[in-house]
Formats: sequence, structure tokens, C-alpha cells
Amino acid sequence: MNRKKGFLFFSLLFASAFFFNLSAQENYTSDEYFQQARTAAFDHKDYKLAIELCQKALVKSPDYADIRIFLGRVYTWSDKLDSARNCFEYVLAKEPENEDASSAYADLEYWNDNPLKSLSICEKALKFHPQSNELLLKKAKALNDLKRYSEANDALSQILNTDPKNEAARLLAEKIKFLSFKNRLSVSYDLISFDKQFDDPWHIVSIDYGRTSSIGTVTGRLNYGNRFNTSAVQFEVDAYPRISKTFYAYVNAGISDTSGVFPNYRTGFSLYANLPKSFEAEAGFRLLYFGSPTWIYTGSVSKYMSNFWFNFRTYLTPATKSISHSYSLTTRYYYKGTDDFLALSVGTGISPDDRSNNVQLTNNLYKLKSNRITFDYRNSFNKFNTFLLTLAWTYQEYLPKVTGNQYLASISYLRKF
Repeated sequence: MNRKKGFLFFSLLFASAFFFNLSAQENYTSDEYFQQARTAAFDHKDYKLAIELCQKALVKSPDYADIRIFLGRVYTWSDKLDSARNCFEYVLAKEPENEDASSAYADLEYWNDNPLKSLSICEKALKFHPQSNELLLKKAKALNDLKRYSEANDALSQILNTDPKNEAARLLAEKIKFLSFKNRLSVSYDLISFDKQFDDPWHIVSIDYGRTSSIGTVTGRLNYGNRFNTSAVQFEVDAYPRISKTFYAYVNAGISDTSGVFPNYRTGFSLYANLPKSFEAEAGFRLLYFGSPTWIYTGSVSKYMSNFWFNFRTYLTPATKSISHSYSLTTRYYYKGTDDFLALSVGTGISPDDRSNNVQLTNNLYKLKSNRITFDYRNSFNKFNTFLLTLAWTYQEYLPKVTGNQYLASISYLRKF
């Protein structure tokens, strides 16, 4: 009899506790349910529980926009796209100016390969929030997917004019800057002088024309050079074919005569990979032929950080018994758009991509020591025009244990149309 009474007592106690706990849960406020849902989603990745908690909160407060938007995001992460759309459209029907709902809805469509719908959502929201950099960036991404590069560049320029430290906008702007205009025409002049190595300065004049095509940007370049009291011309072609959203390439080929002013021929290839957190990596090679071939292998890593760009590059040249090393570190400070920056570069060795000086990159001279500092100033005006000034100083060992100074002054003008 005592056992039956004890069992009955504990059963009543358990039932009371259960109903008390259930009653306490039912008395949670919508904000408390919302907080529990966020904890379930963010801390435990339990989207099913987060959805249940949001639904309970909305029973109490059906027009609580933040909860319904969050529910729509959780539905999106759970691939319940129609349910997510219903949440966002419910909020926007009552609050068409709600930026968070528009932003979340635009993300859903963009992530699910519907850039046209994402663009439409952004454009409607921008009528209420024309200065929203978040919406402008989503608009630019949608336009980029739609290959409307000029419009995407305009949206990115609007962001960078007010927020030059926006890494995501700057990275996308760099990717599409050559695609924003169909045509590019530029002219440049380089003057290279020496205090000891050569009596006469060198002169290089270049004219190039680039055009954006369905495969990427292709540029033809004509270089005229005067060195060693000898003149010659060189013709080059550069291409930047797009492979995917992650990869693109650089391809180069050039030819000249045998005077030694330019390499007899040159070629190069690099594969670039866009990595997370605004990193970019490159690996490739260059081949220069001055009577005999010189193979150079290159690799680099770049990073956007605020309105700065950092690049570390190495060139490796195999020889019979050793490998020659060359390194450079470049920093750019962007004060406006992608064509507006100050840059400083320090490095050792001679770059095969430096047409003003790569004539000295031979098997004999490459092992000699060389240190270089370069300063660049680039500025755009009236959207279609870009001006570039470059100054460089090289302290070079041109014979064993014999050094001299080399100076470069270069000016360029670029016209887009």
C-alpha cells in the first residue's frame, strides 16, 4: 500500500513539473523565442528547431518583421525556397521599404542562379535606400552574372566613392574593370638612364589596343625601342581568358628582330585563382629568347585589405647548378576607384614582365645582384580617361662587384570607350 502511494505521489509530482514547464514555455515572449531560435541556428546549426521556435514567436506576434525575415533566412539555408519567398514577400507587402527583407530575398535568388530576379529586388529596394552599399553590391553581383559589366562597374564605383575600404566591392571591381568597356587604347613612353653602365639613355614608346570579347580581354601592343644606339620594334599580344568564376588566365606572345633591343620572341602563361577572404593566387612561366632560351617560373599571392592591395611575387630561373631567385612586394593604396591609386614596390632581380629592363635578363646577367624601388601614381578622370606616372630607381651590379644606378621615368595615357 505504501509503495502504491509512493508511486502515485511521484507520478503526480512529475506530471506537475511537466505541465509547469510546458506552461512556462507557452509564456515565453516572442523576443525570447526569437533569441532561442538564433541560438539554435547559429550555435547548434539546428535549423529545424529554429524554424519551430520562429513559428511559435509568430503565433504571438505575426507582424514581427525581424522574426519573419530570420525565418525566411533559415528556410533559405534549409533549401525550403518557396517557404522563404513567402516570408520575404509577406514582409515586403506590408513594409516595401524594409531593407533587410529585400537584402535577404536578393541573396536567396542570387544564390539559386536567378540573378535577374535578384537584380529586380535590389532595384526596388534602392528606390527607398539609394545610398545602401549593401544593396548596391548585391546589384553589382547580379549585373556581373548577367554580363552587364558597365552597369556593374557604375554600381561599384558608387560604393567605392563613399566607402573606398569596401574589400568586396573593390575585389569585384578589379575582376570586371577590363570588361566594363569594349575598347581600350593607350600610349606610353619610358625613359631609362644610367650613371655608369651605359652612356646613352634608352627610350621605349608603346601603343596598344584592347577589346573585350566573349572569352575575355585581348590586347595587341606595338613597342618601339632605342637601346645601344639601335632601334627595333616588337609586337605583342596579351589575353586574359575567363575560365570560370574562380579561375582566369594570362597568355602572352611577342616577336621582334635579332638586334637585341627586344627579345627575339617571348611567351608567357599564368593561371589565377580567386580565393576566399579576398585572396588571389597565381602560378605560371615566362620564356624569353635572346639567341638562347631563358625560362622563368613565377608565383604570386595577392590580398585586398580595406583600401589596400598587397602582392608578393617571386621569379625562379633554373640554371645548370642552381636556381636564381627574385622577389618583389607591392602595395597599392586606392583612394577612389580601381584606376585611382598610389603604389610602392620594392624588389630584387629583374622582372621578365618589365619591358623597360628585361633585355638585361640573360643567363649571364641574371645572377648579378639588383635592387629596385618603384613608385606609381594612377588617376582616372571623366570616367573614360586614366593617367599613369611611374618612377623607379634600380641599384644594379652589371659586372661582378661593379654597381651602378639606373633610373626610370614613365608616363602613360589610357582611353576607354
